[in-house]
Amino acid sequence: MIYTVECSFADPDSEAEWNNFYSLDKLPALLSVSGFHTSQRFKALSRGCPVYLAIHSIDGLGILTGEEYRQKGGGNFARWQQHITNWHRNLYDGIDRAPAIGDGEYLASSVNGPEPLIRLGLTPYAIHAVALEKFPEYRWLAKLERAKTPDTKHLPEDVHVYAPITAQLTSGNDVALEKAR
Repeated sequence: MIYTVECSFADPDSEAEWNNFYSLDKLPALLSVSGFHTSQRFKALSRGCPVYLAIHSIDGLGILTGEEYRQKGGGNFARWQQHITNWHRNLYDGIDRAPAIGDGEYLASSVNGPEPLIRLGLTPYAIHAVALEKFPEYRWLAKLERAKTPDTKHLPEDVHVYAPITAQLTSGNDVALEKAR
């Protein structure tokens, strides 16, 4: 399943420190939780959406309600909570693992159907909200080559484009499995 966390951050003075914490401390802590498989952070290039997006591949809702998640990964934003705005969490089914977005790529997203992404020549993955906020109910994700990306001002309004802040990180168990293959 795909677990998404979206937010904006309202304090420019501490935003760089918060980003370092999230990328360098929070993501590895989440990946140490049994049932978390991948994590990647993004920053929106388009308007009309929260500035930050984190996408995690997890086994299911039970992971987010478990004690291990609460102790290792969930809810440790107290220092920055007052600056976090437009915060949303969703759990989606439809794909098992989030696509890894590399240095030469962007993540494109649409909540109004796959057609806007298809018109851009992309192959969208459909995901369906099954827990937490459940809004947007459907979302389509696609990889977008940076070299082929039109200026974000010329993209359809219902397409949001995100640049990766981190590489897609994988849990220790997933890395061991990949090496064994």
